[in-house]
Amino acid sequence: MQQPPENKEQLDHIRHTLSHLLATVVLEKYPDAKIAIGPTIDNGFYYDIDAPNPITIGDLPKLEKRMRELIKQNLEMKQISIKSLEEAGPHLSDNPFKRELFEELKAKKEIPTFYKIGTFVDLCRGGHVDRTSEIDSSAFKLTKVAGAYWHGDSTKPMLQRIYGVAFEHKPALDAYLAMIAEAEKRDHRKIGDDLELFMFHPTAPGMPYWLPNGTTMYNALIDFWREEHRREHYQEIVSPMLNKKALYVTSGHFDHYWSDMFVAKMADDEEYGIKAMNCPNAMIVFGSKIRSYRDLPFRLSDTDTLHRYEPSGTLSGLLRVREFRQDDAHIYVSEDQIGDEYKRVFAIVERFYSIFNMSYAFRLGTRPKEFMGDKETWDRAEGILKTILSASDRPYTIAEGDGAFYGPKVDIVMRDALGREWQLGTVQLDFQQPRRFNLVYTDAHGKEQTPIAIHRVIYGSLERFIGILLEHLAGRLPTWLAPVQVQIMPVGSTHIDHCEKLAAELRDNGVRVHVDDSNETVGYKIRKAEKMKIPYMLVIGDKELASTKLQVRVRGVKEVVAMTKKKFLTQLALEISQRTLTPKP
Repeated sequence: MQQPPENKEQLDHIRHTLSHLLATVVLEKYPDAKIAIGPTIDNGFYYDIDAPNPITIGDLPKLEKRMRELIKQNLEMKQISIKSLEEAGPHLSDNPFKRELFEELKAKKEIPTFYKIGTFVDLCRGGHVDRTSEIDSSAFKLTKVAGAYWHGDSTKPMLQRIYGVAFEHKPALDAYLAMIAEAEKRDHRKIGDDLELFMFHPTAPGMPYWLPNGTTMYNALIDFWREEHRREHYQEIVSPMLNKKALYVTSGHFDHYWSDMFVAKMADDEEYGIKAMNCPNAMIVFGSKIRSYRDLPFRLSDTDTLHRYEPSGTLSGLLRVREFRQDDAHIYVSEDQIGDEYKRVFAIVERFYSIFNMSYAFRLGTRPKEFMGDKETWDRAEGILKTILSASDRPYTIAEGDGAFYGPKVDIVMRDALGREWQLGTVQLDFQQPRRFNLVYTDAHGKEQTPIAIHRVIYGSLERFIGILLEHLAGRLPTWLAPVQVQIMPVGSTHIDHCEKLAAELRDNGVRVHVDDSNETVGYKIRKAEKMKIPYMLVIGDKELASTKLQVRVRGVKEVVAMTKKKFLTQLALEISQRTLTPKP
């Protein structure tokens, strides 16, 4: 029987109530524990707890079982009437975390609200089910335990965070858990290890080492990027890695970004910023000579290495790093060119994302609380982007206050093969930095005008894009990206010379090929190549030496395909040049 669709408000109330039940059962087991906060999150809930003993993953089934017992008691969630701040005090007991939250409310002169379920009373703003009979006890699961600082501040106590997932109906939970299991199989860190793409070392946290296979793939992505951007009349530049603080004062990054940058102090006490973004340098290049309206749009691109300080607790494989490269570009236009240039950028986005079978949508980020410039210019810029987005054939959402400090932006939100959303590229509209750098061009009437800058990345961070791509494709890279495109496996030592000659011929035709001449069985060699997810495999033995055809094993295809060497080379060349997604039998 098909389940009804999830009710988002009811689901949030279920998850919030479950967080209260989780705190209840933890306090039953650890009466001396101090509970902190227990909000809902995407797909579930958590509660932060200061417990006298470590809570382990092995404790979760028992806690989960007790929560189900409480659900079956059809407990009522009751709001406790509090009319004054003084009345609230007795409900806080000796819990320092709740008292801190209470003092924050008191400073705002807000009357706190408390909710009681069973014997448990909690300071909470509400949003629960009326009774636990509204919760399907089979549709939630406690999933993991992690550490979390109180208020996310490393100077404050470390708490134990217990996570849970919850849905209205069990089939939705089962589908989610199946997706998580598949996501674990697709974890880019595991794939990166299996395919020998990258590694990390404690001497450089958050800064990946790209191994030979990974570097081959990395460069193939950049080669594709360069090819497409030359076609679109971008001019590539390389700019300094170290820049004096004064550059970032002018750009506005000193006021808005300096704490997220690595800073080098020289012997003469001069401060330099290690480059975390390319836009200030692109402004310098534009301003280095006299420009005319005939030069616009003026498109500068670069793939320089960037560094940003990310707290160690946030680092996550390639998805959150401290060193990365962006496929960056800064386009200088007049105001009447903005619409057409955005269309050109959107066309590049479609080219890059469709080649990997990635679906995507746009998201408009508007003026943040901390912004540079005047509100009138911001309103005009946001209006321009809303008009552009409305005219596009892509759905878009609005993220209020999520713009860059210098301008509104259109983020590219990609949905992967598991239905997860990722923010990758972005296209930002900037009226502010060109003014701060005093950039000008001469218009058709000989008057000086200030250009507008469009900042844009398509891949985004190459590291993050590769991590997501590996998970999206489960490591099955298209032939044009695969570090090894053809693996040749001699059956015995007498077949190695022939394999080497065949490999040389393939290399002469631009194919990346490897001969596995290890002293292993053919079956082992095949399994090893399959683990490496190599698109094509050729086994060469006596039978193959006597034949005019190659016996081609295609990744993902059970049957071995016989074809002439000429046909195989033609097929490979076409597949690589057209950058098709999957190898063809």
